[in-house]
Amino acid sequence: MGSRRQDVGRAGEEDVASVADVSLDVPTVDGMLYALCSRYHRRRLKKLKKPHAVWNLQNLAILITVVVFVVMIVMWSLLWVFIFRRESNSGVYFAGMFRIANVEFIPEYRHAGSSEFVSMATMIQQVVSSVYRTSSVSRLYKHTVISDLSNNNKGGLLVHFWMVFVVPQLKTAAVCEECVSAILRDSVLTSLQNRSSVGYLLGLPVDIDSILINIALRSDYTATATGSQCVDKMYAGLADVKFPLKVFSSWGGLSCYVKLTAIPGSVIRLAISSLSIEASDCVNDALTVYDALLPMRGKVLYRLCEPVHQPLSVVSTSNVMLLSFSLTQGVKSFMGDFQAILEEECLITVATQANSLSSGQLTSPFYPSLLPPQCSCTWNFQTPQSSLGVALTFRNYVLNPKDLKSCEHGWWKVNEIIYCGSYISHSTVFRIPHPHPEVVFRCSSRTSDLPFTATYSSFNISQPCPENYFLCSTGLCVEKGRRCDGLDDCQDESDEVFCSSPTKNCGGSSPLHPIYVCNGENDCSNGRDESNCTQETSCSEISYRCGSGSCILKKNAKCDGVPDCQDLSDEQDCACGRPSLVKNQMDASLSPHSGPGGAMAQERVVGGTNAAEGEWPWQVSLHFSGYLYCGASVISSEWLLSAAHCFSRDRLSDPQQWKAHLGMLAQGSAKHVADIRRIVVHEYYDSRNFDYDIALLQLRKAWPSTLSAHIQPVCLPATSQTLNSALRCWVTGWGYRSEQDKVLPSVLQKAEVTIITQSECKRRYGPVSPRMLCAGVPSGEQDACRGDSGGPLSCQTAGGRWFVTGIVSWGAGCGRPNLPGVYTRVAKFTGWIQSHMT
Repeated sequence: MGSRRQDVGRAGEEDVASVADVSLDVPTVDGMLYALCSRYHRRRLKKLKKPHAVWNLQNLAILITVVVFVVMIVMWSLLWVFIFRRESNSGVYFAGMFRIANVEFIPEYRHAGSSEFVSMATMIQQVVSSVYRTSSVSRLYKHTVISDLSNNNKGGLLVHFWMVFVVPQLKTAAVCEECVSAILRDSVLTSLQNRSSVGYLLGLPVDIDSILINIALRSDYTATATGSQCVDKMYAGLADVKFPLKVFSSWGGLSCYVKLTAIPGSVIRLAISSLSIEASDCVNDALTVYDALLPMRGKVLYRLCEPVHQPLSVVSTSNVMLLSFSLTQGVKSFMGDFQAILEEECLITVATQANSLSSGQLTSPFYPSLLPPQCSCTWNFQTPQSSLGVALTFRNYVLNPKDLKSCEHGWWKVNEIIYCGSYISHSTVFRIPHPHPEVVFRCSSRTSDLPFTATYSSFNISQPCPENYFLCSTGLCVEKGRRCDGLDDCQDESDEVFCSSPTKNCGGSSPLHPIYVCNGENDCSNGRDESNCTQETSCSEISYRCGSGSCILKKNAKCDGVPDCQDLSDEQDCACGRPSLVKNQMDASLSPHSGPGGAMAQERVVGGTNAAEGEWPWQVSLHFSGYLYCGASVISSEWLLSAAHCFSRDRLSDPQQWKAHLGMLAQGSAKHVADIRRIVVHEYYDSRNFDYDIALLQLRKAWPSTLSAHIQPVCLPATSQTLNSALRCWVTGWGYRSEQDKVLPSVLQKAEVTIITQSECKRRYGPVSPRMLCAGVPSGEQDACRGDSGGPLSCQTAGGRWFVTGIVSWGAGCGRPNLPGVYTRVAKFTGWIQSHMT
């Protein structure tokens, strides 16, 4: 989650009530006035005839006023120091929930001001307080506040509550999230009987499986308190009836909550028509949807941190939902609706036709809504013949056999075999060689996940593909004549790897193989392969697409210094990849030593040499909490390119903890240090195999143009970029220089590596996706390593410009022979990058 800003303003109503717990020996004002008046009366009787008596009385009144004022200042200061400031600085807040079984819900519980709510809440509060006042943290425990009581789809009463502790700094470990939760769980655990999940919490029948406690922010606690002016409650008492929701913020900042509840036996579908906010880091402008009535980290359903222009819907797992709006100054708005949807068992029987061309559609539960964390569906297929199986063609999804890791994006059981689903950017076909298969799906993501669709049809089990067709690893069938034609028809390169080199036919009349045509290399001595390269051709992944939409034969036309497109679009946006090298003691013309390639998670340059000042002006050093963690590349005045795995964990996803050091040769000598506004990780990133390992970082402020000699963007490749042996490619970074190294280099390292064919890459590693490429040297002496992750693999084209061809991603160790580094292939993501930058 994003970093939390602690609110240290005035204490809430509960904080003021705590003043009574502190005893201060301060003289009362009435007592002081009585003593002073008595003393004055005695003196007046003795000196009644003194001429200055009236003057003394005036002085006495002034003195009394001053004393009263001083006493009040002292009292307030003591209260602030010992109570209010202590509460603000040492208060620890927890949001929690649990289910009370066998307690009937009544409608009055929806209103916090009703006597029924107050009575039940008081009783529950006393029970929880009794547990903690007799626990090991009793001296730190302050109080419990019942926030909401709601009905529950499992029956009984769902309780949402806050707990507050006042903890000295030395005892913070005593009230950790796990410790506080364990105290409540242990109190219920001792009374469990007959394998039931319901035990007794001092007489309350509590479901131990429903207990969830998360540490929270004081600002959330005060903002959701009873009586808050920015909390709204809405109830859906009828199923399938849409209730409109509108939020506007045209002035000031706004942090508000909307609590949604619905009838028992239903779930809530939130439809988002539009969300007008500034793209942010989820700390400023954001909408967070919770699967509860309190802002609990473990109950986050979905988080939106950028504008929404296309309809989007989110489904809860029960009949409660919380919307948390954080809107900064400016014209911001939300429009949508919510409705109660009755829970229904998803059990579908599907009959397929004998004709393989006939098909129907299968969709994920609640489609087109996002998948909730808990859902399931079962499809029972029936084919008309025992020789036919069932083929499922997914649009952006793939099933792979489950390994030791858990399934992150869907758990599948197909005829007792378990598979895991994951999202990809192309189609796949999953074939089940059985005439009557049962397919079971269960949601497995911790938050809302993307929906999926598939078409189903029958297929001949003995011959999945027609004659003269090639069966791809993705399950697709492509014509055998399209194998090894330079085009990735299978979407996973299974039709293009392990191919023998095609004949060049330089002197014949037959057309040249597409691999050799206009690839920037002179494959034919007569120049036939590099002639007529500006000729328009049908568009494909190996042809260059001009701005007009037409395509030309030349593959590496972008920014090569030669106008190739009729609209000159190939030479636009080319202020990149031209270092204006700043000379220093080093001779920049020296060729670098080898630098080892890929590594897991973090990486470093192995076998490299010191870079020169200004030699790699797009190189960025990313520091997390003050320490080097990853690398990145400058691709525009406010955007950096890096690897998704650098930010894959919760604590690493907070942009406020990152700093980008630009224009730096030696660590600590950055010409510009930038804050990160937001981090955009590719939505299909797979932490299991590092597929789609790419991320964008937006700077809070653009780097100044006066630093252009030290900071420049690197060029982005076209999607048709061809990698040939003529390319000079270098990996750079401040990572470790060997696998056993313990000390990071202070000076930027560079190492020259060679692009390795995809066939060879797959021979070394096996599961290498089309979105990856390998680079290194056979000896392994030039490679990337820990600390280099996210940094660039920069390649110089014939035109002299440098392109970011790869992003340091992963590999087997660092600098091992015949195990090159694996990089994210940037050309596969050019469209994705530009869509976010614009």
